[in-house]
Parts: sequence; C-alpha cells; structure tokens
Amino acid sequence: MSLTFDWKEDRNLSLLVDFYELTMANGYFKNGVGEKIAYFDMYFRRVPDNGGYCIVAGLQQLIEYLKNLRFSDDDIEYLRSKNIFSEEFIEYLKNFEFKCDVYAIPEGTPVFPNEPLIVVRGPIMQAQFIETMVLLTINHQTLIATKANRIVRAAEGRSVLEFGSRRAQGYDGAIFGARAAYIGGCSASACTIAEKMFGIPAVGTMAHSWVQLFDSELEAFRAWARTYPENCLLLVDTYNVLKSGIPNAIKVFKEELLPKGIRPRGIRIDSGDIKYLSEKARQMLDEAGFPDCQIIVSNALDEYIIKDVLRQGAKIDGFGVGERLITAKSEPVFGGVYKLVAVEENGKIIPKIKISENEEKITNPGFKQIYRLFDKETNKAIADLITFHDETIDETKPLEIFDPIFTWKRKTVTNFYAKPLLVKIFDKGKLVYKSPNVKEIREFAKSQLETLWEEILRFENPHKYYVDLSTKVWGLKQRLLNEYTKNYK
Repeated sequence: MSLTFDWKEDRNLSLLVDFYELTMANGYFKNGVGEKIAYFDMYFRRVPDNGGYCIVAGLQQLIEYLKNLRFSDDDIEYLRSKNIFSEEFIEYLKNFEFKCDVYAIPEGTPVFPNEPLIVVRGPIMQAQFIETMVLLTINHQTLIATKANRIVRAAEGRSVLEFGSRRAQGYDGAIFGARAAYIGGCSASACTIAEKMFGIPAVGTMAHSWVQLFDSELEAFRAWARTYPENCLLLVDTYNVLKSGIPNAIKVFKEELLPKGIRPRGIRIDSGDIKYLSEKARQMLDEAGFPDCQIIVSNALDEYIIKDVLRQGAKIDGFGVGERLITAKSEPVFGGVYKLVAVEENGKIIPKIKISENEEKITNPGFKQIYRLFDKETNKAIADLITFHDETIDETKPLEIFDPIFTWKRKTVTNFYAKPLLVKIFDKGKLVYKSPNVKEIREFAKSQLETLWEEILRFENPHKYYVDLSTKVWGLKQRLLNEYTKNYK
C-alpha cells in the first residue's frame, strides 16, 4: 500500500538551520574537533511586554525534531551540490546519529530571564547544529503561551478562545500557536487541526457571510437554530446589534428553541463599543427571559482592552482573541539565545564565558542546574538559584542568596525546600523522557502559576523575581572576567 506525502507528519526539517551551522560543523570536522564535547545553554534576557514571567512551551516539538534528525538522500545531494563541504563530512551526515544529552525545564513552568530553559551537551558538530531549531521552537511557543496567559488573566475567569489562525505567521504559526495558547490558558481554539493533532477543543459558529447569504437576518438565524439547536450561538452585528441582531436573536430563541425545550447558547458581538453593546445586550436578553444566554465578544482584543472594558463594567462572558494573541502583536519577538558555556577536555569540564560591554550579554559559564526555592508554609516560590550541575542544597540549613549584580542585596532563606527544574530529556541521543499531553501541560502551568506571588503576576511594574547565582557559579564568573579583562587594560 503506497502512502501519499503528508507535509504535517512526514516533512524532514533537518535542514531548517542557519547555513553557518553547516559551515561550522564542516570546519569542526576538518579540524579534527568535531567530536569534542561542548555545552550550550538556551535562555532569554527579558520578559516580553515588560511582564514578570514567561511560560516555557515547545519542548514536545523539539523532542520530535531531535528524535527524527536525519539527512535524506535529497538533503545529501543538495549539500554536495554546494561544493564547499568535504566528502568525508557529507558521509558523516549521511550516516548521522544523534548523540547529545539534552536537559530542559518542563513545558508549562513559569520561567525567568537568564536561566537555562534548555541545556545541550554533546559533540560540538551536533550541539551547534541544532541551535536554530532549539531557538525557533522554544522561542515561538514560549512567546505565545506567555501572551495567552496574560490575556487569560485579564479575563478574570471568563473563557478566552484562540481565534488567530487566519492572522498567524504561516501554517506552523497557526498550529503550534494554538497549542501554545492552550498551554497558556485558552479554553479552546478555532484551529480545527489543533484538535486533531493535540486534542485541543475546536470551536466556531458562523461568519457574517452566513447572515448575508440569506434574504434576511431573521431567516439566517432561523436556519442556524434549526441546524444546530443544541449549540445555537448567533452573530448579531452584521447590520445593527441593538435594533436588529439581538431582537432577531431573541425572536429565534423563543420560536425555534424554547418549544423544543432547548436553551440558547449565546450571542457574539464582533464590532463596535463592546462595553456599551454588551451592557445593552445583557439587559435585553435578561428582560426577554434569557439570563443564561452568554455574550461573547471578539474584534482585535488583547489583555489591555479586556482589562479596561471589564473594569468599566462590561457584561461579557467570553472573549475570542485573534491576531494580537497568535502573533503576540505588542512584542512579537522572544529573544532567546543559545550560547556555548563549557567544553570537555580529557573528561574535565572547562568553563567558557562570552564577555560584552552590555552586562546582560555576559554569559554564565559552566554546566548548570536550576533550583526553585519554595517557602514551606505558603508553598510560594521565593527565588531561583542557578548552581553547578553537581551542587546540592542543604534544606536543613539557612541559605544566603544574593543579587549577582548588586551583590550587597542579600537574603537569608529559611524553612524552605528546593526543587530542581532541569530534567534529562535525551541521554546520548536516546529519549528518556515521557512527554505529558497538552491538557496535562495546561493544568501544570496553572498550578505552577499559583506558586507565584501576585506582585510578580501584575501587568504594570511587576515585582522582579529573583534569579541568583550560587556562590560557586558567581565566583567562577568573576574569576573568568578578571582573567580575560586584565589582558585589555
């Protein structure tokens, strides 16, 4: 039985890399250092929208990429045609076998600047080669999950539906954006394939074209109610919300649904002053005997608009949010970076550092772990502490932590427990991690956000969550800075 090519499942993305990953890999190979073990950290430097936290997402897609990393005959012929790669290197790729260790913070975890989300250890040729896909995958979904969660929190318990497929940046932007939005707290998506692929509830009713197609709005509503009596939600702003849409909706609810013992699902408003229209709509529906009829609004919404209209008293039960969510329009780039932090020589880890005149661009050297410190009484997160991978934290003793830049800012933590955040995903190229499904990730994200103080979650001027370095990591960083900079005095 022959199968047709399925771009969603069968496409080989091994060459979705920046070309310099290949030129460097070939150079490493030719210079005899291709198998040298290197360590890379993937992290970000600032939270989008001046927020207080991010929600990491995209790990499952990165796992799938690494699990299937291989070079097809077409890939090999293409690379050979460039006439810049050695034939020995081409043969290496032809028989490629992924051999790296990969560590990651699980999806749904709240994360903060400068802490590694992904750590890769392996032959430099391989660890360097996967840079683009590590960044592309984690950057995108973390950005959208974070934006979605801001919008969901602004909605204050009301449902938020992801409506952005048609405005997304391409096919994958729509599909994986819907996944990330669900992790961030959206209750459903208009993207049908997202339900097929991930089990995310797909929802939708009618467009204005449905209403326009019929001779009258009333006739269009009747046809919909007869077709979908158990899920009758009517779009009421094609002509005039208050003078036409809602009166016709009420008439159809009474004449088509109530005689069958069915309650209407609701109405949707897609334009106009949603605060004013929702208040009037609520009054009209209540007076008509439909206090349980939901009012859903859409139309270029984001967390700021939602927060404002609710503060002003809007009577809204749910929001359909499209372009400003799926593109993270207010800040559409997540600035994750991928930096070399160590190499191995004769089995010994040799730390590496990148120095910059911009303090935030100076890397934290070495092979590291992250511990989240929790208060035993409240179970609230106190701070994250970046340590070396083999450091341990004694929870029975007070622990002094300090700001890695303003070192006089110190705090002694007592009555706490420490949880390591980085878990092993691949061991020498073998997958050793079982991914939860997207619903489990969504619930995990919700539970983890509850461990953060409200001051960190607020939109305006959030409290800065502490991400500190252990004394050993800080000391090594200072030593390397001193060693390198003394040569330039």
